[in-house]
This record gives sequence, structure tokens and C-alpha cells, in this order.
Amino acid sequence: MKAIITGAIITMAAAATPALAWEGKKVACYDKVWVPATYKSKKVLEYPAKKKWEHHDGQMVKMRYPAIYMVKKYVDMEGHYELHKAPCK
Repeated sequence: MKAIITGAIITMAAAATPALAWEGKKVACYDKVWVPATYKSKKVLEYPAKKKWEHHDGQMVKMRYPAIYMVKKYVDMEGHYELHKAPCK
């Protein structure tokens, strides 16, 4: 009998604990927002411009070929989360 009463008291105390908890007040709220990665690019000269004599239709023709650049793209800043202030719900 004593064990049953002791068990009942412990069960009631455990159930009453959340009611005794201190309730705080919301001060500020924030939303988690994903910011995608940003990239930068750089032009790198692959072949310089050139002029060249070529034979076309029985004529000698001076041809001009423009420079060729390769665009190298790299990550400037990785994607990440930011906290933006938002109204509390």
C-alpha cells in the first residue's frame, strides 16, 4: 500500500512539473533564409589576335582572326543561411 501511494505521489509531481515551469516572453523572431552561392568570372587569353595571308579563289587574301578568350568561373562566396528579422507568430 505504501508503495502504491509513493508511486502515485511521484506520478502527480511529474505531471505537475510542466505547470510550474516559468514561461518567458518572445523578444525577437527571425526567419532562416537560404542565400545561394555567388560566382565571379575572369577572362583569360587563350589565343592572341593574328593576321594571316591565305589563298582563296586564286587570290591572296589577308585575313584577320580575333583573339580567343576563355572565361574562368569560380565561387566567390559559398551558399549559406542568413537570419532575417521577422514578425513573431
